[in-house]
Amino acid sequence: MMFHVVIPARYAASRLPGKPLAVIAGRPLIHWVWERAVASGAASVIVATDDPRILHAALGFGAECIMTASTHASGTDRIAEVVRLRGFAPDAVVVNVQGDEPLLPKSVIREVAEALCPGVDIATAVAPITSLAEFLDPNCVKALRAHDGRALYFSRAPVPWPRDAVSAGQPSVFGGAWRHIGIYAYRVSSLLEFAARPPTFLEITERLEQLRALEGGLHIQLVTLAVAPPAGVDTAEDLERVRALIARQR
Repeated sequence: MMFHVVIPARYAASRLPGKPLAVIAGRPLIHWVWERAVASGAASVIVATDDPRILHAALGFGAECIMTASTHASGTDRIAEVVRLRGFAPDAVVVNVQGDEPLLPKSVIREVAEALCPGVDIATAVAPITSLAEFLDPNCVKALRAHDGRALYFSRAPVPWPRDAVSAGQPSVFGGAWRHIGIYAYRVSSLLEFAARPPTFLEITERLEQLRALEGGLHIQLVTLAVAPPAGVDTAEDLERVRALIARQR
């Protein structure tokens, strides 16, 4: 299956400014992400940024890089601009690999792309939740799925709530709960339709962009992974964790 990868890379991250250029084992973080995307077998891999420093770094290690507007509210909007600039066909498949995922397995990228079968607008991934702390953590986005893998809802709340296994407000079980993994594959026509819509009530309430797609009736298919990939880099602590992991691998 042919697919393209776009990696949105913004310099002004609120919790860790400049993180695409943070050095890991002698290379910028964005280089590690790009390398994973290339290894997935994508037909093209494009870094989409709003900062000339990231552009310079990406061109330096041989990546195709496109400067995009600095006014985009999300990575999805940045990818939509790239799709329009490159003139991708409406039925082309584009995967959004976030620019802070240096340990994302190449197999996950391909698997999510291949989930865009006829009738599916967007594909993303989930993995089993493995602890009560993870289940209760609002930073862990939960996904509810139908038997056929179609996404029913995404929430920061602990769902599904085990009503008959709660004591003093605390659940004692969390089986059947899924953690959302933030990688998306889009059919170009669906991506542009999604990006053109204004934010919706559920999206604004939960601060989850994918709810706009569900409210608009788009079909999101969930790829179930046996184990969640290593977490990305949001904070300085995450950066040190990833540095240590890569150092051990090397």
